[in-house]
Amino acid sequence: MAVQEPLVTKTDKTFRDSLSSVDDKGERVFFHPKKPKGRFYNARKILSYFLLALMFAGPHIRVNGHPFMLFNILEREFILFGVAFWPQDFKLLVLGFITLVVFIVLFTAVYGRLFCGWICPQTIFMEMLFRRIEYAIDGDYQAQKKLVAAPWNGEKIRKRALKFSLFFGISFLIANTFLAYLIGSDELFKMISEPLTNHIGSFIALVLFTGVFFFVFWWFREQACTIVCPYGRLQGVLLDKNSINVAYDWVRGEPRGKHGRNRDENLGDCIDCNQCVVVCPTGIDIRNGTQLECVNCTACIDACDEVMDKVGKPRGLIRYASENGIASKMRQVITPRIVAYSLLLTALLGLFSYLLTTRTTTETSILRARGQLTMVQADGSVKNLYMVKTINKSFDELQITYRLKTPAEGTLQLVGQNFLVPPQGYREGAFFVILTARQSNQKLVPIAIEVLHGDEVLETIKTTFNTSSSN
Repeated sequence: MAVQEPLVTKTDKTFRDSLSSVDDKGERVFFHPKKPKGRFYNARKILSYFLLALMFAGPHIRVNGHPFMLFNILEREFILFGVAFWPQDFKLLVLGFITLVVFIVLFTAVYGRLFCGWICPQTIFMEMLFRRIEYAIDGDYQAQKKLVAAPWNGEKIRKRALKFSLFFGISFLIANTFLAYLIGSDELFKMISEPLTNHIGSFIALVLFTGVFFFVFWWFREQACTIVCPYGRLQGVLLDKNSINVAYDWVRGEPRGKHGRNRDENLGDCIDCNQCVVVCPTGIDIRNGTQLECVNCTACIDACDEVMDKVGKPRGLIRYASENGIASKMRQVITPRIVAYSLLLTALLGLFSYLLTTRTTTETSILRARGQLTMVQADGSVKNLYMVKTINKSFDELQITYRLKTPAEGTLQLVGQNFLVPPQGYREGAFFVILTARQSNQKLVPIAIEVLHGDEVLETIKTTFNTSSSN
């Protein structure tokens, strides 16, 4: 039996030729979506408020007296989950960023735009902060439309002034939070307590960023997702017919028809109530299929489920599903592609986690001193001078010692006694390595030197020992 596709795929695809937020004259179309409600919206609220609390509290959380997170690019100081990272750890940060990007790409290929609807900061800020303030002040979508069309009377001025003041205040708070992530909360409070003239440049930058946030969440809104963000445009190459998305079940829903006593029994379950459209924050009709503007926010699922409950039909006319799953009337099948991508995602996260957990507290470089000849002693043993530099990545002061691990017959003599490395600092020094005459038959002898703090071996450095008396 041939599978019935959405009517729009047969007759009209012109909706794909333009953005829903731009009219035929090229002017901006402002959306006033209906306030969503339902199980998915409630779940998103819980997750969103948890992430918002974590974001706003992040720069103020302390781990052993140090920031939980800090991204001070100017001073090259990075702290992630209470662990300090140096510029020498840049490769680890790059790997982490690449892992995140690959994770999002592969996750999208299998599970659609779940990130956009549930975790993306733009969606969370817009739908769970600014939009909810708008509902509280201006009312639901019908009241908002009436307010826009109303003349500038006292009520409209009062509501606009209150809404814009709250929008600007939250934007200012967001800008301050991001600044705290860059310079640290202590430095931010210091700037606040000191005269403005001492930090005029930082204050101007703060006001500019506040203006950007205000503009995005007051006017630009969903266009940040459809015009600026490249993630939505990647859907065309990332998604296939097995990718899971918020989708309309056209097999069950078509042909559409209004609900009533004399409704034709041959009609599908969709009663063409348009509730999935009026609730959409990007103004699309999900029944047309996967679209660039859709951020998988699930508002249409909740709206449709509510209607299905009222007309006595099963939920799930709009649901998380793949195109092939809908066409075959089967639940999502685990395909080889899903298994392969999931394994690759697990491997990437495992590799990054391994490198993160095995990262050493110190980073030591040991080089043979330039311009120094190999010294042959009276007993025939050979001595080389090495320059050492140890970086302390931790927040604790370290008393560092060095020990020759291999060859066992050799000895190591530190030049000077105290090798105390300050927190997040470094110390340079020198030591001699002495090998016996028996070991001096080779020109280059491989050696291994242990870096210790007390009895704990922090790292082992491998280098070579030159037995030749000429450089």
